Amino acid sequence: MRLGNAIVRAVRPRVERVVTTAVRAETERLALQVGALQSRLVQAATYATIQEAEFKVFSQNGEDGIIQYLLSKIPIGTASFVEVGVQDYVESNTRFLLMNNYWHGLIIDCGVVHVDYIQHQKFGWQYDIRAVSAFVTRENINEVVQRAGFTGDLGLFSLDIDGNDYWVLDALEVVSPRIVIVEYNSVFGPSVAVTVPYDPVFDRSRVHYSNLYYGASLSALAHLMQSRGYALVGSNRAGNNAFFVRRDALGDIRETSPAECYVPSPFAESRDRSGALTYVRSMSARLELIGHLPVYDVLQDSVVPLKALT
Repeated sequence: MRLGNAIVRAVRPRVERVVTTAVRAETERLALQVGALQSRLVQAATYATIQEAEFKVFSQNGEDGIIQYLLSKIPIGTASFVEVGVQDYVESNTRFLLMNNYWHGLIIDCGVVHVDYIQHQKFGWQYDIRAVSAFVTRENINEVVQRAGFTGDLGLFSLDIDGNDYWVLDALEVVSPRIVIVEYNSVFGPSVAVTVPYDPVFDRSRVHYSNLYYGASLSALAHLMQSRGYALVGSNRAGNNAFFVRRDALGDIRETSPAECYVPSPFAESRDRSGALTYVRSMSARLELIGHLPVYDVLQDSVVPLKALT
């Protein structure tokens, strides 16, 4: 009996891993099939706002659907993408593009979790994807992307680094994406054009304990992208990602304004000084936590406390 129990204890973890892997693979296969059907539906439709196209396969929220909708309206010269800020790549804005549309692309994040994940997944060799480990700054973004073999016309660029997003996007020159997705900080509100001041080693959790001080406002990103020849076409329902389209590819897609498409995020991700979640939900209460901190006003070219503008 003891020998039998010992065998069971030794074998069970292996069996559980095999079953878990098989279940995950089947779940992914079904998700891709459903996603392909949803893609056909949104691509055949015309919506008043891009939010109506939302569906999720691998994206964090409804970005997969918005991307598929935009692809049906925008001429894409090169079916390629670069995504910066992917964590482990289990969730991302480009994985459905990779596996459903057979685009090729580059994913970048600090650490090696995403690199290891790609190397140990079947899709890592089935599809044309490259993973690079780098802590992206405005000083190195062009070198990192170019060294990986991506230059010129690009189908899509996605940026979510919880910090210097505005500054990295401002520095990007080696690629010219048709579609740009960038995270905005909803806590900053719909009207002020601000970003955190540039810090090449910015760490969201280190700079302020609340975990709410990072990135840029939607208005700041819209101002920057307008100067780069892009139109804001909307944001997602979750209130964290803005979508821009290069004007020469805009076609019949309706341009919108930050005031029109801003969404107050529902995320209750605030933390106390010990790192524990405090679940502060109201926008005014979240804003109060970081109101004393400095922000760069992109219209006035000055650094001021956030509360002086809101």
